[in-house]
Amino acid sequence: QVQLVESGGGLVQAGGSLRLSCAASGSIFSINNMGWYRQHPGKQRELVAAITSGGSTNYADSVKGRFTISRDNAKNTVYLQMNSLKPEDTAVYYCNADGFLRRLSPTAYNYWGQGTQVTVSS
Repeated sequence: QVQLVESGGGLVQAGGSLRLSCAASGSIFSINNMGWYRQHPGKQRELVAAITSGGSTNYADSVKGRFTISRDNAKNTVYLQMNSLKPEDTAVYYCNADGFLRRLSPTAYNYWGQGTQVTVSS
């Protein structure tokens, strides 16, 4: 019903930059919040950054000042610009979106992307 397709992951040296993108498509009436989460091996998924439909943002303390989340509402796309990357940023990054489906009656949704690997070498 809603597909989230991520791109932009890869291998980068410490101090480098990557930009992740996540495009939403499907039976979307509205997208409220979009966010990026990450999961280190053997650990729980954690919030990296989130952005509301109005542009308000929220960041994990560990990425403040280095990562920037943004969205293009016309393209149903959210971005994560990651600068000054550190080896501890190595993880699988997941896109998340919630909102309402295009249905006869309001139907809420919350979907995840398939994940993209980010590896930062020291």
